[in-house]
Amino acid sequence: MTHAAEGTVSTPAVPAPHAPPAPPALSKKQLTGIIGALALGAFLMILNETVLTVALPSIMADYGVSAAAGQWLTTGFLLTMAVVIPTTGYLLKRFTLRGLFVFALSSFLLGTLLAIVAPTFGVLLGARVLQAVGTAIVMPLLMNTTLTLVPIQHRGMVMGLNSIVISVGPAIGPTVSGVIVNSLSWHWIFGAMTPLAVLILVLGIVYIKVPSATRRVPVDVISVVLSAFAFGGLVYAISTFGDIADNPALPVASLAIGSAALALFLTRQVRLARTGGELLNLEPFANRTFSLSVVMIMIAMGTLLGTVVILPIFLQNGSGLSTLTIGLMLLPGGLVQIAVGPIFGRVFDKHGPRPVLIPGALMLALGQWLFTTIDPDTSLGLIIAFHTIFCIGLAMLMTGLLSAALSDVPFRLYGHGSAIFNTGQQLGGAIGTTIFVTVMSTVAATETGAGSELVDGLFGGAHIAFVIGGILATIAVVCAPFITSAERP
Repeated sequence: MTHAAEGTVSTPAVPAPHAPPAPPALSKKQLTGIIGALALGAFLMILNETVLTVALPSIMADYGVSAAAGQWLTTGFLLTMAVVIPTTGYLLKRFTLRGLFVFALSSFLLGTLLAIVAPTFGVLLGARVLQAVGTAIVMPLLMNTTLTLVPIQHRGMVMGLNSIVISVGPAIGPTVSGVIVNSLSWHWIFGAMTPLAVLILVLGIVYIKVPSATRRVPVDVISVVLSAFAFGGLVYAISTFGDIADNPALPVASLAIGSAALALFLTRQVRLARTGGELLNLEPFANRTFSLSVVMIMIAMGTLLGTVVILPIFLQNGSGLSTLTIGLMLLPGGLVQIAVGPIFGRVFDKHGPRPVLIPGALMLALGQWLFTTIDPDTSLGLIIAFHTIFCIGLAMLMTGLLSAALSDVPFRLYGHGSAIFNTGQQLGGAIGTTIFVTVMSTVAATETGAGSELVDGLFGGAHIAFVIGGILATIAVVCAPFITSAERP
């Protein structure tokens, strides 16, 4: 091991077979500035992903649109993310870190400004698409930069901080939205984001000055088109599956088109990989740790977003709690994640993934099973306790998975691995949200139609949704012991 001068980050003199080459010597201030700018940008963008859940009724009233149309503010965001993320493996090879960051923040900022003054619903939807483009680029950028610039011995701690970005953002989005909408108009949600986005953009321009080895790589247009139809079609089908009883043609057609396009896309990537012309390299799936990490991150994001979406629905309509109360109820879990994420990161650095992932998966599953016991008489304090247990498990899982996922993947595939991992997050979130909402709504409608009270129907539907979440989380418990890190004995 070589030792850099005080104030700089040292790296191994002889990298491990799968480790990245030694990065340029960076001072702690430089490295903190780079990771900090990326993490803050990602946090703001991921927060933005769920921030409209509480504001949607006000937006629908202002523009005079239906709930089905209003839902496109979320569906369109997810669709754009699903289309752009698979291309980030190519973008990371073609453009510099600084160039991609500036483009991503500028796209997000432009979309945010447009949302503030949007004269029509269509313009607001276009603004959300611009925001999603920036979000789709920043998330893989944060993960890839952490893997390439942060020394192995500190990577777990940094990934613990990054896990806060991914998991706390969606969790406190409704809280932020509830506070703002309760006292101001929904326009102020975007108004509050604007100065923060400008500040983060300036921070990135000042600190992100790392030499990047870019090269002109030809892009396979057919792969881009197939990717758009594959991931866009699947996310759209998943997002609209709850309406299949009323309009089965569109979700089924989207699922069929998305599945066929995905099969063609995967076949083409395997063939193009032989000549280095692929858009997304699938080799990381040959590694067990990576494949299991993708499965577990999909379960974690699915249960997270599913829980965050249905808790306000059945507590507000079933227990009569206000939007602000529910938002504040979700806050302790998010604050606990902020506190414990770096701690679990240090545990990972010293002992590897299993001491973090195994108890994390157990607590995630415990939280889901505890949610199945909620009824109209359950105290608010008990619900907060259940949510906090769930959030601690989520923090442990996120920290371990972000650090371990690419630990045994060759450096040349980091960009592609990050793209796959982040695509899995979005698909998992979309699938989880759809499963939870569809199950709760279907059961509630069935029980109400049979003569039950709406309250009983909602809580009965939520109970079954959380049973499904508990089963999925238990699968994560089974997977956790099989994840190892090649960077440790």
